Amino acid sequence: MEAFVYFSNQTQGRERLFRATQYTCMLLSYVLENKSGREEVVMKLKHLESSMSSGRKLFRLGNMVHAIVVARQSNQLPELVPRFCLTVSNLNKALYFVCDMLLWVRSVGLFPNIDKKKWRKRANKCYYYSLVMNLAENLYELCCCMEQTAQTEKAQKDLPPCGQRVRSFVSHLTGGLQPFLLLLCLTLRRHPPLLLDTLKNLCDLSSPLDRLGIYKTNPGVIGLCGIISSLVGILTVASPSLRLKH
Repeated sequence: MEAFVYFSNQTQGRERLFRATQYTCMLLSYVLENKSGREEVVMKLKHLESSMSSGRKLFRLGNMVHAIVVARQSNQLPELVPRFCLTVSNLNKALYFVCDMLLWVRSVGLFPNIDKKKWRKRANKCYYYSLVMNLAENLYELCCCMEQTAQTEKAQKDLPPCGQRVRSFVSHLTGGLQPFLLLLCLTLRRHPPLLLDTLKNLCDLSSPLDRLGIYKTNPGVIGLCGIISSLVGILTVASPSLRLKH
């Protein structure tokens, strides 16, 4: 198991470097696209983006195996909500990698009869459902952490002004939006892994929302969100203490 974890971390680290490069090229090509005299640079950026996207396919099999293993581990969690959300999320992620591999097989000409449009839509749906489940689990974790933060602040005797406002919010539940936001900020500051994981999932959501037509945006926004998500992913691989644990 330790060998698998080490191999998985190495694979994810390389894949996220490829991903960060791909989305950087997407963002830069979008910014430079309408500028005169930049046609050759834009063409090179789009070619590099395509190469990085193709290079990421090499890691799909390892990622699919990792998703299946994590889904099996998630199914052993004691709490119902994290167990359900993470198991469904990772199963959908594994299906996404299966769909993506079929699209790659078609692109290299092995099975040209595969319906590209249909399987791409299936892949985007699986990715979307996986992210929705991840965000649902993030929300559950956030609610639990906010409750713990509120109880901690309430138990302190010598509270600073901000702590008094949190106590007022907990005691009366009538303090309005400002105490709630204060409690939210305190909670996220005390739980960096939860903040990073939620940020990553929110950024990842921009791509399937656009491709499924749920919320249309542009390559610049998708590229920027992809860069942020990739950098967060690289950070959590480099520093495991920042990875959300269940």
